[in-house]
Amino acid sequence: MEQKNPISVRDLNVYYGDNHVLKNVNIDIPDKKITAIIGPSGCGKTTLLKCFNRLIDVQDHVKVTGKVLVDGENIFDPNIEITRIRKKMGLLSQKPYPLPMSIYDNIAFGPRLHGSIRKKDLDVLVEHYLKTANLWDEVKDRLKMPAACLSIGQQQRLCLARGLAVEPEIILGDEPTSALDPQSSQHIEKNFLELKDKYTIVVVTHILRQARRIADYIVFIHLGEIIEYGPASEVLENPKEKKTKEYVSGVIS
Repeated sequence: MEQKNPISVRDLNVYYGDNHVLKNVNIDIPDKKITAIIGPSGCGKTTLLKCFNRLIDVQDHVKVTGKVLVDGENIFDPNIEITRIRKKMGLLSQKPYPLPMSIYDNIAFGPRLHGSIRKKDLDVLVEHYLKTANLWDEVKDRLKMPAACLSIGQQQRLCLARGLAVEPEIILGDEPTSALDPQSSQHIEKNFLELKDKYTIVVVTHILRQARRIADYIVFIHLGEIIEYGPASEVLENPKEKKTKEYVSGVIS
């Protein structure tokens, strides 16, 4: 059976002014797997991730050439409806950004925005996605409290639940555990492993141990170029390229 690729990148180049940040990137992101994007700081990992949902657009003096195909549509086509594309994707940033409202309303915000829904159905939905993010048991008795009262690890799981509540197809994580303590990081990793049967997950990480724990596929970027891409076991344990060997062994970082 042919592998479905929800995201396909073809001849992608990104420039910040005169700085050529991504260079002729060509990759396919497999369906319902966890793909980790790894590489040294400043290599273009987050830039690539931002191209997947067009958040690259908010950068000043940015130029993009090539294609990013999401379900076969080039999202850099000038006629594309960006909001519809972004709705397909949930994003976890480095730091959690809960909305300035209650725990309940954080989850309910997206479904309310995208259509009318009865209170009874909304209650069921809020409980479902908080359970999906393994947060329900910790917050079920204080749903009316401000989300800012939660610990930073709980806030990150709340943001995950909020993103899932709009029913995306793809989850993007931009170093989503970098601001968390080890236990909270484990919660997020566990969430990803449980969710990959239903969602395509792409995670930028600078932690090689994390990539080993959760990734099915690895994209290794160095100085804006894809050096190696493939199953995690092959890239991390038996890399083909010299730069990949140096990175996974700690020679370059």
